[in-house]
Amino acid sequence: MSVIPRPAIASDAEAMCAVLNPIICEGSTTGHRNPFDASRMDDHYIAPKNNICATVVELEGEVVGFQSLVWSDPNWQGPGYLPDRWAVIATFVRPGLQGHGIGQALWRATREAATKAHVIAVDATIRTDNVPGLAYYSGLGFRDYSALKGFKLSDGTLVDKTRKRFDISQS
Repeated sequence: MSVIPRPAIASDAEAMCAVLNPIICEGSTTGHRNPFDASRMDDHYIAPKNNICATVVELEGEVVGFQSLVWSDPNWQGPGYLPDRWAVIATFVRPGLQGHGIGQALWRATREAATKAHVIAVDATIRTDNVPGLAYYSGLGFRDYSALKGFKLSDGTLVDKTRKRFDISQS
């Protein structure tokens, strides 16, 4: 299977929703509680104000995964505060297609964009019950650096999260 990443564009929004919404509905590997529509996808992942890059991977002409990298919010004062020049990553692959190189292809493109943007470190904050997600980021070279206990999701659900980081200088 040959997967080639490319920048996400507004017309990818519906296809990206088709990747993410089943994961949200399943409920155990993402902090998102509400499905996305195209407008929200564009605002949140494709073209947010703090965007570094948004990347998709297609397989046989269909979007099967995407990754977003945004600058950390310098005004955030709550749990999960990140220093200046840090970025936050999010990765989603269509259920059943994990382990086929999609995440690796996405990371290569994202890491290159992070280097060009002079990102110091990339944060991946993952629910502790998301075993595949934790393994994915560890396999890329991310290392644990912190934890968030009892993090409240938008629906009130409390979850623990593991915080992993990748220092761009190590790449």
